[in-house]
Amino acid sequence: MRIRRRRAPAGLARGGAARAGRYDALLADPRVGIRPSPQVWSALEYGCHVRDVYRLYLHRLEQMLAEDDPTFANWDQDRTAVAERYDLQDPAAVRRQLAEASTAIADRFDEVSTGQWTRTGTRSDGAGFTIETFGVYFLHDPVHHLYDVEQGYAALS
Repeated sequence: MRIRRRRAPAGLARGGAARAGRYDALLADPRVGIRPSPQVWSALEYGCHVRDVYRLYLHRLEQMLAEDDPTFANWDQDRTAVAERYDLQDPAAVRRQLAEASTAIADRFDEVSTGQWTRTGTRSDGAGFTIETFGVYFLHDPVHHLYDVEQGYAALS
């Protein structure tokens, strides 16, 4: 019996870029900056976070393509949210930046050649990835946070 290794499709991140369109509509909502509760981010804050996830993953993908098994610097997303004042950013700018960042990473994943999908990288906590598993893991964050934003708006209704 021949075992077939699954390879990530060349269009791996196109789904993420399509989801950016859903974020565009959610970030246009007039309630964008309102937190559903004090401990839960607003849609604007989630939009900033997802934009930064796209940017961070593009940087890490570039590292994996250029270096042999790079170790990624730690990213404290909560510290970033406070330092970058996610709560005060312009929703229209975030919508544009999120769309640009999602397109950039989708384009870069499209350029990964067959032989590069097995290149590796390691997070600061020791978790290791190939470009293929990194791409699959990457897709989780934008999907998960779409749900968070939709639940936040439902709580505000």
